[in-house]
Amino acid sequence: MVEVALFDDSLISPEVQAALPAGYTLRPLRSGDYERGFLKVLEVLTEVGNHTKEQWLEQFNYMKQHNDQYYTIAITDDVNNRVVAAGTIFVERKFVHLNGLVGHIEDIAVDGHQQGKKLGLRIIHALMYIGAQRGCYKVILDCSDKNIPFYEKCGFKHKEYEMVWYVPQDKARL
Repeated sequence: MVEVALFDDSLISPEVQAALPAGYTLRPLRSGDYERGFLKVLEVLTEVGNHTKEQWLEQFNYMKQHNDQYYTIAITDDVNNRVVAAGTIFVERKFVHLNGLVGHIEDIAVDGHQQGKKLGLRIIHALMYIGAQRGCYKVILDCSDKNIPFYEKCGFKHKEYEMVWYVPQDKARL
């Protein structure tokens, strides 16, 4: 079966790819990354759940059909054929700024055994590149206080505050 990429390789930053350690590749998420441990990498962030291959493909195909909005990237360890880092930029269409675009960075994850290789920094820079290539007038993200210095090193500025409302389980529509 032929693997499908979530979006076109032309949005991958050549500079970021060149800055990766030897044996690592930056690329769009692929339909076969379920077997390469993509979901396992996301477990460093939060609960992921026990996806079946069918559930994975359903979500992947939805994102592929909306590939002007969803840009999930992966860094792979080519020797072991494993996803070791990942991140997403979601492009939101706005009315402000004359129908401008805003990039939202989400789900930055690096496998615990791969930390210290600047893979998180490379993921952030690659997503910023995609936001710029797509014409976003700004790229934003939410992070914990402890991660503010990291994102400032990446070129982000602290602005305002994040607020959240978690939908109570008894009110959530399924």
